[in-house]
Amino acid sequence: MSASVSASELAAATPATRDRYVDLLRVASLGTVVLGHWLMAAVTTGSDGGVEVGNLLAVEPRLQILTWALQIMPVFFFVGGFSHALSYRSLTRKAADEGSVYPAFLRARLQRLLRPTMVFIGVWGAAAVLLQLMGQGGGLLDVALRLVAQPLWFIGIYLAMVAFTPPLLKLHERWGWGAFGGLVAAAALVDVLRFALDVPFVEFLNFAFVWLAVHQLGFLRADGRLTRPYLLAGAGLAGAALLVAYGPYPLSMVGMPGEQVSNMAPPTFALLCHGLWLVGAVEWLRGPVGRWLERPKVWRSVVAANGISMTAFLWHLSAMLGVYGVLLALDVSLPAPATGAWWAQLPLRIAAAAVLTAVLVAAFRGFERPAARRPRGGGSRSSGVFSSPAAALGVTLCLFGVLGLSMVGFGGLFEGRSALLIAVHVTAPAAVAMTLVGWLLVERIGRAERSTA
Repeated sequence: MSASVSASELAAATPATRDRYVDLLRVASLGTVVLGHWLMAAVTTGSDGGVEVGNLLAVEPRLQILTWALQIMPVFFFVGGFSHALSYRSLTRKAADEGSVYPAFLRARLQRLLRPTMVFIGVWGAAAVLLQLMGQGGGLLDVALRLVAQPLWFIGIYLAMVAFTPPLLKLHERWGWGAFGGLVAAAALVDVLRFALDVPFVEFLNFAFVWLAVHQLGFLRADGRLTRPYLLAGAGLAGAALLVAYGPYPLSMVGMPGEQVSNMAPPTFALLCHGLWLVGAVEWLRGPVGRWLERPKVWRSVVAANGISMTAFLWHLSAMLGVYGVLLALDVSLPAPATGAWWAQLPLRIAAAAVLTAVLVAAFRGFERPAARRPRGGGSRSSGVFSSPAAALGVTLCLFGVLGLSMVGFGGLFEGRSALLIAVHVTAPAAVAMTLVGWLLVERIGRAERSTA
């Protein structure tokens, strides 16, 4: 069966109750991130012949306002909250044993995320080992080994959201908007302690508070409680603008080279306000766009894109750096960012990166498809007492492994190159090992619980 036929059949079988707009937001958010990376990245050769990676927005600070539209990851995490709430509640209704719900939930939510991620890590890890054994390196290769793993930070944050869905969903069901407000207040307090009182290391708490607050909005959306999105959009936009204008926050909603304060790493209260305005804006458009998605051709395109979106996200930087590699091999001049020659070359680079990404998607898309379910029953039942803690351990190992790898990259595998992750130095081999062991735990325990549910 071809991919187009599969997409057509899936589109035709879509139930009337499915929220098609959420699927569009998932695809659009990842696509915007990909386009933003292709637009901002600028590889040039220095006076000594070395390869340098720059950022268009650092060269042209006036363009940093574009990040208020291109930094769209809050929308993806918002959509994640909506989907996680529906999935967990569905499994809870069907489960005979409450202890089996959490492992099955983790596997159901992470399968299409972790399978293509593990393949990506395996391919690049093998390539890094081979290149070191062959004594190859330097130039763009070193840049690629360092950069291609950076987008994995998003997967690490998403893993944390999945892991914390059950307790946060219980808080939401009890307190509603109050649970969201508590996370917002905590994020604001962290920035007060950070900027006003100069408390060390407290800023890292906002990796949890900021992103989980956006995730909590997805729960509210699942319950139909985002009834006035224009208020959310207005408050978020006004808050972000005031904080940037009068506070210690930079204009860019993504990290810029050399800046003392980043809105992204760790996240700031300004980034949370940015997320609120984006969520409010996309919810405001739900009505007209939802009607547009009723068109069969449009919906088939969204279904097809959803089937490959994670694979495209994982490989898009590899494709972009591959294009630069070809240009360097052909001795094509790489102009300085934001010059006339750079802008003239940009559409061709993006088109070439899109083509190469399509090739990589064609090669690896099969790993994004969910594995076939085994028939229920007949398996050995795992102990409900130990399955949930073991599954939690698995997702925790995946989380720290993926975050560690996003920081250290694939370079220097044999030299012990490391990065600092929450006061612990992590090497690439250790990060890969943690991710692999964690994934196997989630898969094995979740499959066992699912087969006996």
